[in-house]
Amino acid sequence: MIDTLASGEARDLLLQLPAMLEQELRAQPRAAGLRLLEAAHDNGLRMTARLRDFEVKDLLSLTQFFGFHTETFSLAVNFLDRFLSKMKVQPKHLGCVGLSCFYLAVKASEEERNVPLATDLIRISQYRFTVSDMMRMEKIILEKLCRKIKATTAFQFLQLYHSFIHENLSCERGKYLNFERLETQLKACHCRIMFSKAKPSVLALSIMALEIEEQKLLELTEALEFLQLHSKINDRELTFWKELVLKCLTEYSSSKCSKPNVQKLKWIVSGRTARQLKHSYYRITHLPTIPETTS
Repeated sequence: MIDTLASGEARDLLLQLPAMLEQELRAQPRAAGLRLLEAAHDNGLRMTARLRDFEVKDLLSLTQFFGFHTETFSLAVNFLDRFLSKMKVQPKHLGCVGLSCFYLAVKASEEERNVPLATDLIRISQYRFTVSDMMRMEKIILEKLCRKIKATTAFQFLQLYHSFIHENLSCERGKYLNFERLETQLKACHCRIMFSKAKPSVLALSIMALEIEEQKLLELTEALEFLQLHSKINDRELTFWKELVLKCLTEYSSSKCSKPNVQKLKWIVSGRTARQLKHSYYRITHLPTIPETTS
């Protein structure tokens, strides 16, 4: 077990943890509401987990298209799941709800100069509702979320855990934890509604734990145990979610798995409209595969 922290920065990171653990509970989707979505029959009239997952994949495609941060995507998923777990949403309104949650997250996380116009966002997403529709939906979402848009996300915990471990490892050993790979794994988990029932700290630590177990380095294992202790996560809870994460990532790696498709974002606009769109909108990138570990 780690008895002393390697640097002052590591101590500072650890001091942030109690506040984050307290805050994560204030912005959790209602588990009972999520279970209702999971149990709902897919008859086209009710919201279901499958429809939710499809919507989240579309939001991930938008995140990739615009080059937004993973934190923006995590925040959008948090808003969406909190709203769906509290309100009865008709499938025909899901696109407006999802895009409104995404836009709220973009405005909360991204630099102002990178925030797209609502009209462009709707056009690129190929939805038929208007800007007024989206603005009204934003107000409804903010009201139902009690204007709590500073949620502590799994991505923030992943960043803290990763930074802490790197501060307590040599540069040589620190290279074994590829943060890009961890981010991609988290995105894959966000596309499954089941992981919205996990506390963000638990989901982040589960992803870290699987990666560390694969490395089989004692120093990494000790750092993980240290973080688990200070995050107040018991072995049973961690094991439960690790197994689900492993199953998800195994399926995600399969060629049969349906992944977000940025090609859906190709749209037809007039030359005048195309010239008015920001140049950065054209940076269409393919969703990356989970990077291989360094052997």
